[in-house]
Amino acid sequence: MEHITSKLGKGGLLLAALGIMSIVLSVFNYNVRILAWVDAWGNTTGWIIRILLIVGGGALFLIFGRDDEDEDYSIDE
Repeated sequence: MEHITSKLGKGGLLLAALGIMSIVLSVFNYNVRILAWVDAWGNTTGWIIRILLIVGGGALFLIFGRDDEDEDYSIDE
């Protein structure tokens, strides 16, 4: 189960990064090849999809992307 949650966190980070790259590149009239379909339904819908990618990816990363390594550290008395 730990392996799956780690992959979900990394996938969420990838989705958020693709959304941010797509927004930055769209300002210069470029697009990420894998997200070329985003603008097929119009400019407004494309922006909504980009924002949803960032929010959804960020949520996945925050929920599943955190490692439990912080709990391993303990203060010895």
